[in-house]
Amino acid sequence: MKAFGKILGLVLLGLLLIIVALGFALTHLFDPNDYKDEIRQIARDKAHIELTLNGDIGWSLFPWLGLELHEASVATLTNPTQPFADLQMLGLSVRVLPLLRREVQMSDVRVEGLNLRLNRDKQGHGNWEDIGKNVTQTTAGAPAAPVEQPADEPEKPSKPIRLDIDSLTINNARVEYNDEQTGKQFSAESIQLSAGAVHEGASIPVKLTAFFGSNQPVMRVKTELNGNLRIQRALKRYQFEDMKISGEATGEPLQGKTVTFSTQGQLLVDQAANIAEWTNLKLSANQLRALGELKVNGLDKTPQLSGALSIAQFDLAKFLDSVGHPLPTMAEGSLSKVELVSRLTGTQNSVALEDLNLKLDGSTFTGRLAVDDFAKQSLRVQLKGDTFNADNYLPAKSESAKGATAARQAEVQNSEAGAMAAGGTTPLPDAPTKGAWSTDKLLPLTRLRSLDVNADLAFGELTLSKLPIQNAALKASGIDGQLKLDTLSGGLYNGTFQANGTLDVRQDIPVLALQSQIKQVPVERILQAQGQTPPVKGQITLNSNLTGRGNSQKALIDSLNGTASFVINNGVLLNANLEQQLCTGIALLNRKTLSTTPQGKDTPFQELKGNLTFRNGVASNPDLKVRIPGLTVNGNGDVDLRVLGMDYRVGIIVEGDQREVPDPACQVGSNFQNIEVPLRCRGPLELGAKACRLDKDGLSQVAIKAAGNKLSEKLEEKLDKVNPQLKDALKGLFKR
Repeated sequence: MKAFGKILGLVLLGLLLIIVALGFALTHLFDPNDYKDEIRQIARDKAHIELTLNGDIGWSLFPWLGLELHEASVATLTNPTQPFADLQMLGLSVRVLPLLRREVQMSDVRVEGLNLRLNRDKQGHGNWEDIGKNVTQTTAGAPAAPVEQPADEPEKPSKPIRLDIDSLTINNARVEYNDEQTGKQFSAESIQLSAGAVHEGASIPVKLTAFFGSNQPVMRVKTELNGNLRIQRALKRYQFEDMKISGEATGEPLQGKTVTFSTQGQLLVDQAANIAEWTNLKLSANQLRALGELKVNGLDKTPQLSGALSIAQFDLAKFLDSVGHPLPTMAEGSLSKVELVSRLTGTQNSVALEDLNLKLDGSTFTGRLAVDDFAKQSLRVQLKGDTFNADNYLPAKSESAKGATAARQAEVQNSEAGAMAAGGTTPLPDAPTKGAWSTDKLLPLTRLRSLDVNADLAFGELTLSKLPIQNAALKASGIDGQLKLDTLSGGLYNGTFQANGTLDVRQDIPVLALQSQIKQVPVERILQAQGQTPPVKGQITLNSNLTGRGNSQKALIDSLNGTASFVINNGVLLNANLEQQLCTGIALLNRKTLSTTPQGKDTPFQELKGNLTFRNGVASNPDLKVRIPGLTVNGNGDVDLRVLGMDYRVGIIVEGDQREVPDPACQVGSNFQNIEVPLRCRGPLELGAKACRLDKDGLSQVAIKAAGNKLSEKLEEKLDKVNPQLKDALKGLFKR
């Protein structure tokens, strides 16, 4: 038995020596370079590819089946002269005996200088679609006879091949994609990939670096990926542990700026459970820092996204500037403190931020933001905020607009100084001539035309045009260039405010229609909020229905048309003593001098109302009425909104000085009863009644009428004894 074992050992040793000798002989006596043509033909017949071997083939047989290819290229049989891939060197070794057990045990796998070219032609056909396809030969223009295919036999379940590779290295690889239909090109260059030992179920360290580029738009991205890859094919489970991607990006969308980015976390794809997860997600891009987690269910059907996202406080304005998208100049500090916490949901075509908590420069918003359709950019907004000052996020005035505003303010100040001199006895102010509105573009028409939005917003307090609107509600929508303001409403200085309208931006000249209602709002507070000195106080109620065309303040005002009605109750005309002007006029009619100066500089009124008709920026007001104790005031005139000027003629029927001890010069005699004292009001709208003066021409007509009344009374006495016909004729003469 001992001798048998010894003999068996000698036999095995002999067989091993024979195998080694055969391997030595094969590798040294057999040169695969002599069989390149046969290898190419096998590649055509079996793999249906065109293989070109320009370099040497190196190989070894036992115990490793080793192979090295140099200067090789691969093309499809349909286009054999245009390789889609070539490489400088491919080196790999495989243990021979494990192959018999369907186990692939490899040493180092090295690929040098791989170039992969993918191309889609003008007909939309990709060259990769022909890889492995045979070419049907034809003779005399007729198709070859069909080859009979053997009957399909039921496939036996194959045992999965077990992979075992010591390491994988790819150096200086390049992949490019060209689409002739669209002209777009993408590339990945200087690809360096290194992987440690590849074992089933084991953690495989992986490192990848590459430069990515595109031409539409021109972009360049440098990136590096690190992590540990775990493959469990039997369980259909793949993990990328401690994954980290970092790099830099620059290009046309970034306007020459550079974005430094980094992201990391744990990736899992479980095909058995049809889920994919990204946990412990960390993301940074310049100033932006975010945490979160993502999960996708239903990989085999319609994938559904869920997760959470938290963005730490950052300066959004600086971030946008750093990525080449600077915002227009806004109020200092705007968008400097932004942070967000939200749940995520989504599909392949949509994403939503649910249970959103957004902090923006001291304001807090809760609600929902969603893009319902990526292709249509369908934006849906449902937010509720505590306080929000919208004025802080409006673009600052241009230098030209500032210059126009300054010129007009100077004109108003000059007119006001003259109006205040000598208690309003100076000449009538000149009509304003300086434009009051900016020519700066208001709306991004191209962006608005593509907008698909539905917004529902609520605010505890909304500041808009410096007006604090309490419990504000805003609902708006827009699609295909037609935007609709369903409502903007709220409380305003203990009154109410409401507006709705439409904006059509389908044409180069947008069209605006706006309806508004203001009820019992202090008019002086509105004017003070706009930085103006109010000429009047009182509770205003205003209804308007207006339209305009254009993309600037000036264009809209110049084209303003529509109607409005207003009532101001229990008000005061500030710095406008109508009593002084009226007594001055009566004293002139009485040919007397006032012995006292009327007290007070304001004129209280019970009601001021009228209707306006707008035509191309000029509002006609034919029925101005003011109720003042002791006075009846009627007026008509125009308000030129283009220069914010007014021109009115006002008639006042007076009862005279109502004080217990009236000024004798200001007493209304019987000859002045029911006679209108005329005023002319002209100048900047801000002056209000301060721009009113006695109408001297109109006053002379009043004097003539008054004198006629007085002469008529004396004639009555003288003509009692005269012929009745002559009496009637003389009386008629004085009535002319």
